Formats: sequence, structure tokens, C-alpha cells
Amino acid sequence: MENKKSIRSPFFYVGDKYKLMPQLKQLMPKDIEQYIEPFVGGGSSFLNSKGTFYILNDVDSYVVELHKQIGSYIGKTDELFEELFEIIDFYGLSCSYRDICVPEEMKKKYVKTYYAKYNKEAYIRMRKDFNANKNDFLRLYLLLIYGFNHMIRFNGKGDFNLPVGNVDFNNNVYQALNNYLKFVGEHEIEFFNMNYISFLEKVKFGNKSYVFLDPPYLISMSEYNKLWNEKKEDELCEYLDLLNEKGIKFGITNLITHKGKINQRFLNWSRKYCAYDVKSNYISFNDNTIKANSQEVFVTNYV
Repeated sequence: MENKKSIRSPFFYVGDKYKLMPQLKQLMPKDIEQYIEPFVGGGSSFLNSKGTFYILNDVDSYVVELHKQIGSYIGKTDELFEELFEIIDFYGLSCSYRDICVPEEMKKKYVKTYYAKYNKEAYIRMRKDFNANKNDFLRLYLLLIYGFNHMIRFNGKGDFNLPVGNVDFNNNVYQALNNYLKFVGEHEIEFFNMNYISFLEKVKFGNKSYVFLDPPYLISMSEYNKLWNEKKEDELCEYLDLLNEKGIKFGITNLITHKGKINQRFLNWSRKYCAYDVKSNYISFNDNTIKANSQEVFVTNYV
């Protein structure tokens, strides 16, 4: 499979573009110096791009701090794993990477949910401890790894409230962390935690700047997209028109059709630029079936 050549973000972020990167990176400019991403999320996009230096942003402070905290272990990979495994062992979570596995009897009894059954109580204890100290980002990272669909979700009181998932710390997590630290250790990267417009207005663009955008999708009801609306969609399109007038190259992903809905405003706007169909096999986080009637596109202001 072509996507095996792509680097997977260690955050396994909902809506990340890992599976699409073999297609998208073919559509990026070949000569990028300044790679700019206003909605960085888990980071699969920048991890699979070729820039000289990276300016990355997300409005979610927890997302940005996770990037910074994991990135602080550049050159100290063994120390990172030691600390993560210490937390895992403290709570008694399974860790299939280290052959700390769910008992066979439980696997037979709960064929499809045995990780969730085995880790539930330990996960709840770890979640409670994190909510008592929200500066403990290694615990937050493990809550993502062991949590339902690797989401970052907080309730109205500000407490992390994601339930346990049917997953654990496996070889994929180990490899993703190693690949992430290798990439960020080899590149100049700066993170910001701002509104995307404030962030873009702060950037000093050059001749070989490139803005990659993977914003929330207007017609998807995923948790990540609930704060997005038609006004914000129009605002984003208008801002991209301004970037285009300044001669700044950009590429943006979006969902045009989904579950019978059509994003007509983005579709109309995109006609003034170059639009490419992307084979996405779009899957909703709360319904793990492929949405055959979904159409994702990548729109650029360059050929």
C-alpha cells in the first residue's frame, strides 16, 4: 500500500490526513521553504511535507502543548519511553508492544472489546489523576492512546471526559513516536496557539512560502467540527482570496458532499481555483463505516 510510505502522527488525531498524504503531497509545490499550517491538529500533514522550516498553529492549546511536550524529548527517546511505560505500569494498563497482554480468557469472552474491558478501570483512574493536574501531558498523551478513537475531549467543567477505547500501546504507537521525534529533530519547527487569522497575520511570508489548510469541515458532524459554521467558512474563503492576491500559494482540503449534504458555498468558491478529487474513504469517528457518498477535495491556487 502506498500510504505505508507516509509518516503517521503519534497522536492518531481524528480527521488527520495520514491516509491522504500520498495523494496530497503530489499536489504540493515541489520547492517549499516556509511551510505554514494554521490547523495543524495531529500533524500528519506537516510530517509528510518537504519544507525547510515549519510554522504550525492550532487553536486547541492542549494539541499544541502535546506537540511541544513530545518534541521536547528529541535526543531523549529512551527517556520518553521509560516515562510512558512507568505510567502504564503504575495503572496496570495492557501494553501489547511490550507483550503485556490481555488474558486469553478475556479475549475469548470479549472478542471485539477485550482491550476496553481490560483497561477500563485503570483508564478511569488515570483520567481522574490527569484532571487533578492538567499539566501532566504524558498522562494526557496516554489518555489519547488508550481513549476512544484517540480524541481530545473536555466537558463543560473543563475535565477530560473521553471513555476508554478498544486499543492499547502497540507497535504502531512506538513507531509513530520514533518517526515523529526523528522528523522534528531534523527540522526547524515553531508552534503557535492562536486563532488561524491572527496566526496568519503574524507570519512574514517569503517567495517560497506555502500555506496548507485542513480546517474543520462544515458538513461533517464530527466532534472536531462542531464549533465551525457558515460564517467561519465564508471568512476562511475570503481570507484565502486575500492570500491569493498577495501571490501566496495555498492548498486546502474540504468535504464537498457527505451523507446527502452539499457544501455549496465552498464548492462555488473553489471554482475560481484548481480543485482535485481526493479518494478519502471518509469515515466518521462515531460510525466506522465508509461513507461512499462523501467527496473530499483539495483546492489550490497554483497548477
